[in-house]
Amino acid sequence: MSIDSDRKRLLQAERLERLRRNPKMTDMVTVSFSDIDGFHNYGIYCALIPLDRIDQVLSSPSWDLHWRTGMPGAVVHYEGGEKQAQYLRYGIDNGIEPLVINRDFYKMRDDYSEISEEFRHFHNLYHDRKTDKYIKIDDDGNAYTVAVVESDRVKIRLREIRQFLAIKEMYLSIQFDCREYSDYSLEELGLKEGGSDQRDDLMCWGHNYGDFGVSSRHQAFSRLLGKRLVRPLPKSKSGLWGFAEEQKEEQAEFIIDVDENGDKIIHTSDPDALANYFGANPDAPHYLTPVHFRKQVLEKYYQEPSKYTVEDSMLHCGSLWGLSIDNHHDDKVCAWLGDLGRDLPYTEQLHWQSYNIPPEGDVSKTYFKRQVLNQFADSEQPEHLFSKRYHELQKVCKESLGWPLLLTLDPGDEYHFKSLRIPANDEQSDFDALVLSLTKILIDSLNQEGLKKLISPKQKENLNSDQKENLKRSIGCLEIALSSCGIEGNAEQVAFLRKLQNLRSSSAAHRKGRNYRKIAKDFGVESKHLRDVFTGIVWQALDVLDYFIFLVRSGQINPEIIERNNLEKGYAVLDEMAGFAKSDQTDRSVNHDEVIYELRSKP
Repeated sequence: MSIDSDRKRLLQAERLERLRRNPKMTDMVTVSFSDIDGFHNYGIYCALIPLDRIDQVLSSPSWDLHWRTGMPGAVVHYEGGEKQAQYLRYGIDNGIEPLVINRDFYKMRDDYSEISEEFRHFHNLYHDRKTDKYIKIDDDGNAYTVAVVESDRVKIRLREIRQFLAIKEMYLSIQFDCREYSDYSLEELGLKEGGSDQRDDLMCWGHNYGDFGVSSRHQAFSRLLGKRLVRPLPKSKSGLWGFAEEQKEEQAEFIIDVDENGDKIIHTSDPDALANYFGANPDAPHYLTPVHFRKQVLEKYYQEPSKYTVEDSMLHCGSLWGLSIDNHHDDKVCAWLGDLGRDLPYTEQLHWQSYNIPPEGDVSKTYFKRQVLNQFADSEQPEHLFSKRYHELQKVCKESLGWPLLLTLDPGDEYHFKSLRIPANDEQSDFDALVLSLTKILIDSLNQEGLKKLISPKQKENLNSDQKENLKRSIGCLEIALSSCGIEGNAEQVAFLRKLQNLRSSSAAHRKGRNYRKIAKDFGVESKHLRDVFTGIVWQALDVLDYFIFLVRSGQINPEIIERNNLEKGYAVLDEMAGFAKSDQTDRSVNHDEVIYELRSKP
């Protein structure tokens, strides 16, 4: 390095300027940092300072809390010659607390840093262990990163720090110790040994220069040592209930009708400004005024199934909020005006507002019966019926078989079920994705191990080579298993599953070509809208679920078949052990009665 570049490093003017700069509330502030190499040693470590210690802390640039401190400890003193020990939560008795604790395991395990448990609990932070980020979910359901733990530093957003400080009635002390080394002497660098301490409002620091002499690999050094304090927010801005100021909720306006001139009639969704059955606001629209939206309003929620759930007549955002909806139409969604204002966060109201359309027709009969007449009513929408039948099949299989015909989707595939719907748009990409999802649910999830138990050993022996190969495939396994149980009349269901599999393979899984055009023609893709095509596919899928439910409920698929096959397999094993094919005699080397008992008593 040159003398000029080393002099600039040791002056540390740019670093001091950055440390003095006021961060914004949205900035990620470094609260723990370590960087050491041959020519520098940088460290930042934060402490929480009680209000009554501010002046004392700012009287010296020295740190008040050091690395690897803040762990539980004790202080010992003597009174009247007797030893007295006192437990200290953070190992010190001056009221100072750590925000980050650097854990050390004596080089026998990896060191790591952890953020104060109280801070994490105060903001109810979710720890994403894959990225080592801490996520906060607000009342609207929006998630954002508050803290990040990296190998050499920890960063926390300033807004959440100051909210925490408000309730703690403490300041944050950002302590820094930055050292620069040079192979040139102070004289060569044009610098003088020594330095001075300074204070400016809530910051104090000392900047010193020195020479190591001949005992070190370097000759000169510079040290910038100090701290900068960050004020807490007022408690009214802490966000903590009981302390935070109440803010007036904003309410969006929606189109509720069209007047005689064709102009839109718009009204607020504020429930307190609407009429109801108890005489409130008699001149205002009623709470149960239907508001209409394009069906695309729900696409946002289908695209994030880990966060939102769209069900028959209901939309949920986790357990944060839920909205009753009329999703029983082919081309629109309806909701009550008062529900929109009461149940949706303002940001979500704005989303719905952008899809708001003048009313066309009434709410569905299903929704009217449920919501107004308080009567039971089944949905007539195929996606709702599919969900209902799917769960019905899982229940009847558990009760009658003890194992499912359709395996439960793995957590990574659950979105296929949650996002299954009649698409709002006539887009090829949506159609392909939904075909893939339906195939995952109906075909890829067929329980081949369970189905194979329905096929006796003798029946397996009689299978030809093509059938044995088909047994390895889900649909082929289903077809052979049903035939082994003597079940007929399933050609239509099996044919549909094969066509659906081919449609997935030729569209979603591969480039579209001649095979796709051929199978697409079978489903009427060329002559119908994709929405209508997929609607027909779901209705056919419903027939498959109904058929499976019928087979289990009617006893055509039952545990006795498996028990019979197990016994047949067991007898074959016994015959092989005894050394002959069929006989009512034994060589007395095997206790057949006990083994047969075991076979009969176990599934």
